[in-house]
Amino acid sequence: MVESELVTSYEISNLCPECGGHTILNESRGETVCKQCGLVVGEKELDISHSGIRAYTKQEKERKERTGCPISVLMPDIGLSTIINRSKIKNPDLRRAAKWNTHLTWEKRNMLIAITELKRIGTNLNFPERVKKAAVKLYKRVYRKKLLRGRSINGMISACAYYVCKDEKVPITLQEILEEASISDNIVKKCYKILVRELHLKSTNIDPVSLIPRYCADLKLPIDIEKESVGMLKNFINTNPICGKDPKGLCAGAIYLVAKLKNKKVSQKEISNVVGVTEVTLRSRYKELLRSINFSYGK
Repeated sequence: MVESELVTSYEISNLCPECGGHTILNESRGETVCKQCGLVVGEKELDISHSGIRAYTKQEKERKERTGCPISVLMPDIGLSTIINRSKIKNPDLRRAAKWNTHLTWEKRNMLIAITELKRIGTNLNFPERVKKAAVKLYKRVYRKKLLRGRSINGMISACAYYVCKDEKVPITLQEILEEASISDNIVKKCYKILVRELHLKSTNIDPVSLIPRYCADLKLPIDIEKESVGMLKNFINTNPICGKDPKGLCAGAIYLVAKLKNKKVSQKEISNVVGVTEVTLRSRYKELLRSINFSYGK
């Protein structure tokens, strides 16, 4: 009885509700059409023929793919551009129109320059994907506010990247971005001030504690020195004001102090070169930590 009901329902689904004729499936359009009266019985059907197929090689993956690349804000046109093939156009007027269609507008050209610069800096400094996307969105706000008139595109995108790194608590310092930027340091700093002032953004400070794991890894120090340095610096920040002090200097002083207490031979010059501060700054922060630190922080 169940089998007869299934057969009956299958036969009814293949019949046109208008004239009772048989229907056919147009796979290219995803439509079910009646052969007799042409009525579109169903449309926008999903192709599930590839849903259960797994790909193990690059060639199998390419054969299985049925769509283009996903849209992304890291493209000037977010990946939705249309390219017309001019080789098959015979009409000269249409060929000329297709040629002009390939020319970028100023907005797209501007975004292309900015995104290319951001990708270059992000690749050298290992930016997370979320930082790149947030920096592009912030740069678009700057463009819509018309803050780029008379200002450097590369300087503004570098300033956007630095602000997003601070906002997302990514341990990237201003000095590192200035070293990778293809523009002078003063221009990037001016762009950053304009960015914060005109968009009414809150300028947060970099947490020095988040920088210590990076520097300890670069110095090839053991994990116990890293943990002790983090604990010591947290205790110092909780009990002393650090406004106006370079976060890198605090990190260098904490690492040097802990390494000295642990009898780990690391010179001041080596730490200052890795962290990016002078030896004078390192010694100043080291003395402050030595005077005010509570040595019972680890108990």
